[in-house]
Amino acid sequence: MAKIQIAPDSVMSVNPVVLAGSVVNGKPTFMAVAWCSVADMSPPMIVIAIHPSRYTMKGIEANKEFSINTPSVDLVKEADFCGLISGSRIDKTAVCGFKVFYGKLKAAPLIEQCPVNVACKLEKIVNLGSHSMVIGRVEETYLNDDCVIEGEVAVRKINPIIFADGQPPEYCALGKNVGSPFEIGNALKKK
Repeated sequence: MAKIQIAPDSVMSVNPVVLAGSVVNGKPTFMAVAWCSVADMSPPMIVIAIHPSRYTMKGIEANKEFSINTPSVDLVKEADFCGLISGSRIDKTAVCGFKVFYGKLKAAPLIEQCPVNVACKLEKIVNLGSHSMVIGRVEETYLNDDCVIEGEVAVRKINPIIFADGQPPEYCALGKNVGSPFEIGNALKKK
């Protein structure tokens, strides 16, 4: 297959959409984030990339706490809206009808309608260029009970929104299963 060279690009074009939450001026606010990943397993940490000028970032920096809420595809309009409008101009919580709850971290607002909620203490912010890498130590994790099977997370039941940053950019749902991790590659061992 022929290759073409393009301008330098991370080309990590498929990511889950999450709603990062913080408290600014005593009110919960949320922003859509498509750059989110596990940063460490022990202790559990999550990393998100946020432009330093974002309103939600002000709350993260001030309170040293934030949340990661994973919406299902049923919340795609609300998730997209949270990426279109600044919380400095409008109460996104009210517009989206989010029911907010808190665990032990009182500056990490959690969205009841999202099947997954993670409350984090800020570990570190690393300024990289256009965005800052926000690393959070996971303090609490909440899952809808129907998203757990035999004590394990059932990602297909979460039905997360996937952001595909291509041409054209689009929101997607999980596709078909193409193999079992840590198993399908074993077939090559037999060769």
